[in-house]
Amino acid sequence: MSGPARGFPASEYRVRVARAQARMAARGLAALLLTTEADLRYFSGFLTRFWESPTRPWFLIVPASGDPVAVIPAIGAALMARGWITDIRTWPAPDPEDDGVSLLADALSKIAGKGGRVGLPMGLESHLRMPLADWAGVQARAAVEITDDGGITRALRMVKSEAEIDRIRAACAVAGRAFARVPEIARAGVPLEDLFRRFQCLCLEEGADWVPYLAGAAEQGGYADVISPAGPDPLRRGDVLMLDTGVIRDGYFCDFDRNFSVGPAGDAVRTAHAALIDATQEAAEAAAPGRTAAELFGVLHAALSRHGTPGAGRLGHGLGMQLTEGLSLIPGDRTVLAPGMVITLEPGLSLGPGRLMVHEENIVIRETGAEFLSPPAGREIVTLEG
Repeated sequence: MSGPARGFPASEYRVRVARAQARMAARGLAALLLTTEADLRYFSGFLTRFWESPTRPWFLIVPASGDPVAVIPAIGAALMARGWITDIRTWPAPDPEDDGVSLLADALSKIAGKGGRVGLPMGLESHLRMPLADWAGVQARAAVEITDDGGITRALRMVKSEAEIDRIRAACAVAGRAFARVPEIARAGVPLEDLFRRFQCLCLEEGADWVPYLAGAAEQGGYADVISPAGPDPLRRGDVLMLDTGVIRDGYFCDFDRNFSVGPAGDAVRTAHAALIDATQEAAEAAAPGRTAAELFGVLHAALSRHGTPGAGRLGHGLGMQLTEGLSLIPGDRTVLAPGMVITLEPGLSLGPGRLMVHEENIVIRETGAEFLSPPAGREIVTLEG
């Protein structure tokens, strides 16, 4: 269960801040305001599961020069102080009368200056994560101009450092070891909901910090969807079992799936599984710097079309501190692939009405092409005891 050392040195965060500040200068921004877990952690290293509580808002301000400023509930001061951020301003949250509004407004006014332009992520996958009434209060009190950050934060997060890639690789290794042990816990007669619980235990045993995401299905000759929670029905001979997991290791996700046949697989299932693996490999070979997300979608779609009816929807996405982030492999995404981008390849095939199969792997874009971070699956579907 070995992996990279936990956490990052301060130098990792200083590089991220410096890159942000260079882009801020080009856009005339006096500061960035960050309010979501992943954006805040990207610059601060503040890793806690306390974000599961929606009661308290959290803020990080990245100034045009100098180190970030944390404006956070007092309950988080001790943890924040263990990292590299030294300017930590707190209030006793929750406070129904003034839940950080005046403290944040004052900090923004002083850091950005009167009329200073403060960038806030406003694009795809962004959200505010604070009460709208309080946000209106901040806007009314702060003597600054709030504007779109122009995609600065999103663009920076899409290209990972080697240290980040190491964390994602370690998360993939954890899930890979757990998937290899599925035959220990899955066989005909095991309720799917019990299998889900046992698989999460395997992930934890193999080194996951926690398992925020697990979806899947088990149905005859294919499955109807790929996002359902597990039910009490037992596995049956002839089922195709799919498990799709995103485990966390040191704050970074993996996201890939594996298919299994309960008892010997039929010809259609075996053929579809091999076709999915082939399509994934073809896309990985095409995933080079300079190509676009849309072009990579086209490669996958064309490969799948040679073997049947491609599944609907996007065929992959960005991956990192969030299960899905950044680009999407869809026809309309013109994001240019660059070295350091970590993405999923997620082809799917229809096996008839209400039946499909999907496969997913994780890769990183390199100067010379793609490198698999997840242990690639073989063309033969794994058979479970039926």
